[in-house]
Amino acid sequence: MYTKEVFNNQMSSWINIDAENTEELKNLYRDYGVDSEFVDYSLDRNERAHLDYDKATDVLLLIFNAPNRRKIDNHYETVPMTFLVVNRTLITVTNQHSKYVYFEIKNYLDKQPNSSLFEVLFNSLFIISDQYFPFVEGMDRDRKRISQLLREKTTKQNLLLLSDLETGIVYFVTASRQNVLLVQQIKSHGIYRRLSDSEKESLDDVLVEAQQLVEMTQLSSQILQQLSGTYNNVLNNNLNDTMRILTVLSVLLTIPTIVSGFFGMNMPLPLEHDAFGWVITIIVSLILWFALSGILRRLMK
Repeated sequence: MYTKEVFNNQMSSWINIDAENTEELKNLYRDYGVDSEFVDYSLDRNERAHLDYDKATDVLLLIFNAPNRRKIDNHYETVPMTFLVVNRTLITVTNQHSKYVYFEIKNYLDKQPNSSLFEVLFNSLFIISDQYFPFVEGMDRDRKRISQLLREKTTKQNLLLLSDLETGIVYFVTASRQNVLLVQQIKSHGIYRRLSDSEKESLDDVLVEAQQLVEMTQLSSQILQQLSGTYNNVLNNNLNDTMRILTVLSVLLTIPTIVSGFFGMNMPLPLEHDAFGWVITIIVSLILWFALSGILRRLMK
């Protein structure tokens, strides 16, 4: 089932339909003379944000990226939401991940029942853009917390948490950029000339909000990349230190092996019949060991 509300003094209507009801969605589009290609756009969960206009039927299609409030594999993603303007009717297509937008739009209409159709459309886009900010701010708080954990101990678990944050912010950066391009497309489209001054002002508000979101997500993404690069360098440096210590130890351990191997040969050797020969070999090994360790210490400095 779909829901329908009227507004703007009964001059406009808003229909919201669940994308899961495929047959009902197709029937609704058919009743309003919407191209069948638009059905595919509405059902595609990987559809990017864009604008499409059917001049023959005067149908305007907008695909706008909305944040998914539920984490997927420990990171946030986005979902495309469809808006259709046809015959003074605004049609929105939501699914289980974008259903919350329906309640936000309904709340707006309850407060502004005299809004025009395009004012409702643009304010809906504004509402969606505004929904991103709490998630980005939450990611920033998580980044600070994970950074503190990594300062205390650089573990695999903490690095995976940082990786999840990077994945989530990449989704938001990409989605916000596409949303800005969509709003800019509306301003350059012929339909923009048909808008009233208040509707154009609402569209400008959407553009400002969307651009602000892009800047905020890009800043968070850059900080995360820098943080990730820093800890990668720390790990590489720790690995180099470990390899250097192991190399030094392996070189120093060859001294007793060489000395004992020399005196263990099956042939006449000095100190062969001396009762304290084994003590002398140990002393020789220690002298060579300390001499080599001193040389290596100077080279390492």
